[in-house]
Amino acid sequence: MKQFQICGLGNAIVDIFLELSDAEFAALGFERGTMRLVELGEQRDLLQRFKDREPRLVSGGSVANSVIAFSQLGGDAAFIGCVGDDRYGLFYQNEFEELDIDIGNPVIVGESTGTCVAIITPDAERTMRTCLAVSSHLAARHVDAERIKNSEWLFIEGYVFANPATGQGAIREAIRVAKQHGVKVAVTCSEAFIVNVFGDPFFEALKQTDLLFCNETEGCAVAKAQDAKEAFAKLKGVVPSVVATAGAQGVYVRHGGLEAHVPAFPCQPKDLTGAGDMLAGAFLYGITHGIDARKAARGACYLAMKVITQIGARLHHGTRQFWDEALAKAE
Repeated sequence: MKQFQICGLGNAIVDIFLELSDAEFAALGFERGTMRLVELGEQRDLLQRFKDREPRLVSGGSVANSVIAFSQLGGDAAFIGCVGDDRYGLFYQNEFEELDIDIGNPVIVGESTGTCVAIITPDAERTMRTCLAVSSHLAARHVDAERIKNSEWLFIEGYVFANPATGQGAIREAIRVAKQHGVKVAVTCSEAFIVNVFGDPFFEALKQTDLLFCNETEGCAVAKAQDAKEAFAKLKGVVPSVVATAGAQGVYVRHGGLEAHVPAFPCQPKDLTGAGDMLAGAFLYGITHGIDARKAARGACYLAMKVITQIGARLHHGTRQFWDEALAKAE
């Protein structure tokens, strides 16, 4: 038995939630519902503007969210990422330790932690300003070979490909260690632009990948397809296992000799953020704990539904209970 079932590699970001009135939001001049990358100074100015508020902090990042879901379900997980030695980095490290996720020594002295200010307006819309800061410095030298080789799976975040000088080297080194020690590799696309803009390193990694997570847009970019179903079929010759989500149409899954379409659970979404992260973490939990791919996908779809019917990218309680409910119904 290995120490960990999964080891995630990704951007370490602290989500900072600010609830603003329509008038306060209008004064900012932001386009509602957008996500923009910003520099550190601009992010500091935004936070300074609302310094009298006590914003809600949540440790995040795409693969980090998946790893947290995996741990909440009862799995043993590790995570590789970079934070600074500021209040947000300390918060991030402490929260992962409380969640019982092995984060190693992620702090880089003298640097600022990556943050995502999520502004929530009365219409439930979310407008985001993301400052990657030190999270984008993740490089080959930060890759902890011990934690990777002591894991069953390495789970790589697609956004890391967007840093050619550092992140792509981290991915290559992590995959090299994984392959050397018989560790299976899973990759999540993150966004279609990763495939379209950083295709060469992405497809290089895909050749060594055992399991790919993608949504419809991402799957179509990888497979040159028109919809999720066609992408799922075309990916058969590209990567051994695939989980392709199609929103309200559910998920297509191929893993462990099983191929299936699992319908989504109908709901009234409040915030679509985090659905894919939860689905990936829950599916990985299922297949590393003796649950077949169809059941794992069903449980993962149910948890993804629970995430999007609340504000925020992850569940703070009830994760295991919801999982057990979904599996009981699948009997």
